Amino acid sequence: MGWTTGPTTMKRLIAIATAVLLVVATRDVPAQQAEHGVPELATGVCSACHGPQGHSISPVFPNLAGQQAGYIVLQLNAFRAHERGDPNARAYMWGMASQLSDATIKSLADYYAAQKPAPGESGDRALIAEGAKIYNQGVEANGVPACAACHGSDAQGKGAFPRLGGQHAEYLIAQLEGFQSGTRANAPIMDNVAHSMTHEQIRAAAAYAASR
Repeated sequence: MGWTTGPTTMKRLIAIATAVLLVVATRDVPAQQAEHGVPELATGVCSACHGPQGHSISPVFPNLAGQQAGYIVLQLNAFRAHERGDPNARAYMWGMASQLSDATIKSLADYYAAQKPAPGESGDRALIAEGAKIYNQGVEANGVPACAACHGSDAQGKGAFPRLGGQHAEYLIAQLEGFQSGTRANAPIMDNVAHSMTHEQIRAAAAYAASR
């Protein structure tokens, strides 16, 4: 399902969400109580783009449900520090993350990690089959390692390595292309991997990972 909201409406939505986030996330509460505001943030602010319980309705924005908590923490810190500079990070997440404390970041990460992951996406069977080979075996001729080595045999991720299973294929393609072009440069391992992949290999690997 694609994003159908126009750019003007989208900008207004982001501005409203940022204003709400500023009020909620900067409340002066003890660190041990920070998680009390997380459902309000997740359901009232984050859900504007990432959907209820982290199930995004648009491939522009990633599914967060079931994502590795360690990975979410790393990305929110990277957004806050302006270390992740891909276009959507600049447009949406730099302003959002600037209002988050360390405690709120951890609590948000734990909240989304505890949600039920999105089911695998269906897609072209031939493309998914080709992607399975790349994901599980790599492409030796191009020096591409098996994705499973870091992201897990079922694309579940671990720690700093994100869950890819159930993610929007279009989102995965955009991230790999971002690593390839240098617009996203906060994961050196992925820079090397993406630069060794062809566009067709990227599409195939993304289709397979999204199907898990």
